[in-house]
Amino acid sequence: MSNQVPIAEGLFTWPAAKPALLGSRCNQCRIVAFPVASSCMACSGQDVTAEELPGRGTLWTWTVQQFMPKTPYNTNETAETFTPYGVGYVELPGGVRIEGRLTENDPQKLRIGMDMDVVFAPLRTEDSGEEVISFFFKPVE
Repeated sequence: MSNQVPIAEGLFTWPAAKPALLGSRCNQCRIVAFPVASSCMACSGQDVTAEELPGRGTLWTWTVQQFMPKTPYNTNETAETFTPYGVGYVELPGGVRIEGRLTENDPQKLRIGMDMDVVFAPLRTEDSGEEVISFFFKPVE
């Protein structure tokens, strides 16, 4: 089995039996932010606590990206093998909205307000053999 590494440190728990996105909650105004921040974007408070975020939310808005992503979101696809993919904002309980890649790219299967689960899967394999793991939003079936 190849070595798996997160796309970026601190975005989610990894490795973990049940990975979760990580955010920060302001202990003054209670606003949650993603990714983890050292201060609050709402009140500028410095007293924030990192916490695991819920694994299910609702699709707030979405689109289908028709062009290849740039680093660090690139895949092993080439211009010839590229497949357009869904991108959306998912609102988690507590009001934080997170932009991420969707597992679905068919506009007929996506609708604002639908339930979405956070899932973790390989995005690409590096030349070194490392699998780069990222988070995705998958429609709840």
